[in-house]
Amino acid sequence: MSAASPHHNDSQSLVAELEQVRARFAAIVSNTPGLVYQFILHGDGQVSFPYLSDGCQALLGLTAAELHAHPGRFLALILEDDRASYLDAMHASATALWSWNWEGRIWVDAWKDVKWINLRCTPHALPAGAVRWDGIMTNITESKIEQLEVRHSRARLAELTAHTDRVKEQERTRIAREIHDELGGNLTAIKMAVAMLAARLDGADPVLREKTDYVDALVDRTIDAVHRISLDLRPALLDLGLVAALEWQVKEFDKQTGIHTSFSANQRDIGLDNDQATALFRIAQEALTNIAKHAHASKVTVKLARLRHHVSLKIADNGRGIRQADRTKADSFGLRGMSERARALGGTLTLSHANGGGTVVSIKIKRDTVRDNLIAAAAGATIAEENISTTK
Repeated sequence: MSAASPHHNDSQSLVAELEQVRARFAAIVSNTPGLVYQFILHGDGQVSFPYLSDGCQALLGLTAAELHAHPGRFLALILEDDRASYLDAMHASATALWSWNWEGRIWVDAWKDVKWINLRCTPHALPAGAVRWDGIMTNITESKIEQLEVRHSRARLAELTAHTDRVKEQERTRIAREIHDELGGNLTAIKMAVAMLAARLDGADPVLREKTDYVDALVDRTIDAVHRISLDLRPALLDLGLVAALEWQVKEFDKQTGIHTSFSANQRDIGLDNDQATALFRIAQEALTNIAKHAHASKVTVKLARLRHHVSLKIADNGRGIRQADRTKADSFGLRGMSERARALGGTLTLSHANGGGTVVSIKIKRDTVRDNLIAAAAGATIAEENISTTK
């Protein structure tokens, strides 16, 4: 009996190793959630799927054989609103040979249902201008529903926050007006009565005269307190515009804290409506309050600028700066409130380090977009609800 040739033994060994590799690959693919696939965009624009794993039917509602035979059916599965982004992403990946990462919706006719899918794949250039992608598709419907629900909640929260701020400002205005008109008017009448009484007390008991002077001084202090409280609630200068209100606030801050504070604006008319101006003024107030409490600064600059599409407000100090840990504190309601006000207006708030130390608070708000932003938020919420109801 003749011994097997070395060549025959090598062939058997290679076949066995190949079977082991195939078995391992099959095991990995069968335990991979989703659809493992190869996709080719040929030079003439035709497409094909050289390889499709067993997850094809579970994900797409089509068997691998059906998609092999009619590869164009995959594009037909994609909802019309999402096809353009799919094709754009494919051609961009083919041109630059970058990874292709896309998510969108497909209609699975087998279940009469919409699914969100995500595909991630890597391109490889082939001869004749063709490109092959190796990748995986997964069902992300559940996570997408959760994401849409979060967006819906955030949109509603932003709408509620903006509404709450408007109501709060209206109530502040009403209280400030009543304090000024009613209480201020009564105090003025009391002062006039005390003045008339004092005029009749010339040469009277010195003790009585002293009491009258005390009441007169007390009324003066109360009138000052009423004036200060009214201004804190709602500065009357806001009715003259944001620039006038910020000029007043900066002077008050300088006087009360002793911190040298300057203000500049590139225009008198900043182009904001009353809600926007009030919100931006409140952000500036909170920023100045934070500086007084925490910054240990000796100099502050406030700069307001009307740009082509934005209004920019920058408040910089030369204090000790703000640490990252301070920004993320659970009880950092001041910073959080400022950020929420800016976001509710369709703007952004950023914190950065100032040259030479200190902090710069920068707010950018799109002009004339408060109502547009709220409408967009509500529309986004409606779209989210429609998508959620469609995908469930």
